[in-house]
Amino acid sequence: MTQGAFLDQPPESQEITSYDREHMKLYIRLLDAAADGANWHEAVSILFGLDADLEPELARHVYDTHLARARWMTEHGYRKLVRDGRH
Repeated sequence: MTQGAFLDQPPESQEITSYDREHMKLYIRLLDAAADGANWHEAVSILFGLDADLEPELARHVYDTHLARARWMTEHGYRKLVRDGRH
């Protein structure tokens, strides 16, 4: 993975966290992969360096939770980024 270290699951918060800010590029790449119909096995391998065949439950959990957070960022988090940028 080209990002720094990642958690098995991003922090759950209604605010943008430092983890979100550090992993913004990862979120965008996940969203792009999903929009392109990429196989989640490939995405988790490329983006997280996980082998879905060796650790299928962990790999799927990491992928699903990070993709969900990425989607939250597009639906809610971006508003907070814009608001924060105005201060």
